Amino acid sequence: QVQLVESGGGLVQAGGSLRLSCAASGRTFSRYAMGWFRQAPGKEREFVAAINLSGDSTYYADSVKGRFTISRDNAKNTVYLQMNSLKFEDTAVYYCAASQLYSVFARRYDYWGQGTQVTVSS
Repeated sequence: QVQLVESGGGLVQAGGSLRLSCAASGRTFSRYAMGWFRQAPGKEREFVAAINLSGDSTYYADSVKGRFTISRDNAKNTVYLQMNSLKFEDTAVYYCAASQLYSVFARRYDYWGQGTQVTVSS
């Protein structure tokens, strides 16, 4: 069992930055690939970024490539999402998730956090 708690969301102006954190419980964090997803009002949950177990491989949605960076610190059981050059359309609830598979598909993820709201004002 892995419990995930996101933090770092908030209100930011377009062009600004935020860093999301996701703290995981348990001693098995390094056994899971991690992902970030987001869901805007009235839209389906979508993939944002993923990172493999060791952190040496990452993958991004085209919409955030070059602006967002996913990273992890296995010693701290934490995964991060650095978000730069934020746009109005990045407004959503952001979720971190853990998977035994390195995947872009939400259905492959076994554990989910409760989400943190990111609001970008135009």
